Amino acid sequence: MENLLIIMGPTGSGKSGLAVEVAERLDGEIVSADAFAVYQGMDIGTDKPSTQVRRDVPHHLLDILNPAQSFSAGDFVSAADKAINGILERNRVPMVVGGTHFYIRALLFGLFPSPPHDLDLRARLEHDWDLDSQGVFRKLAGLDPEAAALIGPADRQRILRALEVRELSGEPISVHWRRHQKAFRYNALLTAPHRIRPDLYAKIDARVEDMFAGGLVEEVRRILDSGTPGDAHSLKAIGYQEVVKMLSGQIHREEAVERTKRSSRKLAKRQMTWLRGQREGRLHWVPPLEQGGAETVCDLWSKFLGATPGAEPENQTEFEETTTDRQHRGDLT
Repeated sequence: MENLLIIMGPTGSGKSGLAVEVAERLDGEIVSADAFAVYQGMDIGTDKPSTQVRRDVPHHLLDILNPAQSFSAGDFVSAADKAINGILERNRVPMVVGGTHFYIRALLFGLFPSPPHDLDLRARLEHDWDLDSQGVFRKLAGLDPEAAALIGPADRQRILRALEVRELSGEPISVHWRRHQKAFRYNALLTAPHRIRPDLYAKIDARVEDMFAGGLVEEVRRILDSGTPGDAHSLKAIGYQEVVKMLSGQIHREEAVERTKRSSRKLAKRQMTWLRGQREGRLHWVPPLEQGGAETVCDLWSKFLGATPGAEPENQTEFEETTTDRQHRGDLT
């Protein structure tokens, strides 16, 4: 299996900046694992790297679709595999970076062979969603609380698919996930920047203020003016959906800002739940960039490459536990 460096983590944790510094040190290229950064014109709300940063460090899977198009986990795996192969052919280090952890899981394990779509069932589920989206999410939470916790209440596409799989197969989609998680597709080193919760939430709030001050409203208006419908999947991203409601007169700007902060903090909490329960291998919590995180990741990568060739990700427990690993167990409970 090919070696892969992954930097994951909750929103606002600083994984993107950390990844750029690591890529510069390791001669790496970054494959984005962000479900919304694939869309052209969605720059401010997804915190895409600047043109200069992308010139210095190659980034892949950014700006590959217009906001009216859809993008699935299967699409991500196919595009990421192609990008990783190209990086390896150039003898550079492939780095997968992002907070869409379901994409990372799909990349490492592949996607399970799921039941085919049922158009009548999907139409009924979509109708129910339009009438009461929160009620549909509560239904999933009752049938499959594990999947509901990992998907979150705003991801219409995956909520409906989870309910569809449950009804067609008679089993929760989380059961399919666990059954399928047997063979790794890459030999991956998993890392994530660690921040205590008050620091993380403060950074999230500051980032939201910067997004709105930096032109998020104008960005959403341009996307809508281009013909993208307000209910497009791309505009379900946190920040974008709040601005869509603001522009339609449903809420004021101040409420849009506060809702975005609150939703971002909830997302970070769900992402932490995912990370604590992830099964992709040993996750190494590292300091943030400003506290020497890049050096820590590079040291871990060196040890990782020096381990037994072909070792599976579960063998990463052989690495020495870092101080940050020990701190994390008590900081984000």
